[in-house]
Amino acid sequence: MPAARESLLDAAYTALTRRAWAAVRMVDVAAAAGVSRQTLYNEFGSKEGLARALVRRETESYLAGVARALSRGAAAAGTRGDAAGRMVAAAAWTLRTARANPLVRAALTGCWGDRLPPPAPSPAVTSGAVPAGTAVARPGLPDRRAAARAEAPLPGPAELVGRFCDQAVAALEPDWPAEELPALGAVCETAARLTLACVVAPPAPAAAQAPGRLPAQRTRGELETEAVARLVRGAFARVPAGAPPGERG
Repeated sequence: MPAARESLLDAAYTALTRRAWAAVRMVDVAAAAGVSRQTLYNEFGSKEGLARALVRRETESYLAGVARALSRGAAAAGTRGDAAGRMVAAAAWTLRTARANPLVRAALTGCWGDRLPPPAPSPAVTSGAVPAGTAVARPGLPDRRAAARAEAPLPGPAELVGRFCDQAVAALEPDWPAEELPALGAVCETAARLTLACVVAPPAPAAAQAPGRLPAQRTRGELETEAVARLVRGAFARVPAGAPPGERG
């Protein structure tokens, strides 16, 4: 039941914003979602299964936002457009999401605080067996499906940076000459790693202020976004400009 699943994940996320995950009770999550506790166990199998599904949903939502940012301002036919600007938009989205969403920040950095679900290893699911601790009320309920969904490893920093880079290359490569695609891949990876570095260690306000500018009243988020924009644009500035694809003979 997709609607119940999303309601349960929403309720779990809301509970996590109010208290440490260890203090979140399954019965309270079910009540907040308006379903029975058995429905919650049928869908996720256990509290660990709920946590894993929640982390996976939040990281997939983050990556969908990266794709949206990269799609804005797509180049006109035969031109590169502002490739750096599209990557800056994706980097800015990453910083905003990491500030607002503790699960995305933990997945990007690998730093899981004691208020968050522990990044436990994937359960071993073989021969249809259900992991220990799974609540099974009656045979035939979809607990085995819940266990199978929980089996895949959760995304970590390396996977998320790799998928960020892959999405960037896929979005930008139609506007690049084939002979320059290796350079595009390298600069996208550099920009993705610079973005992650700014998530792990946000620039200090003094470092974020552009040289020669008068001090301005800006939020820390604005200063961090400005700093990552300079880093990303600097990476793209080192890529040879070349001629637009339509002008190559």
